[in-house]
Amino acid sequence: MKSHAMPSFWQQFARLSPDVQRRAYRAYHLWRMNPFAGSLRFKRVSEQEPIYSIRIGLSHRALGLLDGNVIYWYFIGDHDDYERELGG
Repeated sequence: MKSHAMPSFWQQFARLSPDVQRRAYRAYHLWRMNPFAGSLRFKRVSEQEPIYSIRIGLSHRALGLLDGNVIYWYFIGDHDDYERELGG
């Protein structure tokens, strides 16, 4: 699976603390090696669209839209923002 981060992702990433940014980089590298590593909890989170979530530490998540063999990461933020992004 290939990966592409959208401009919205990088804008949100830039607002994260350096600690969360480091955790995000570690999570991404682990995802590249094994998207289904248990700690990542990579899973589909929408029944209507192919939106997937990845866990970044205990309190942050990233969202991506799967199109064919490419996931387009468009969101990264804390769990409350993640829930709002999903409409919850």
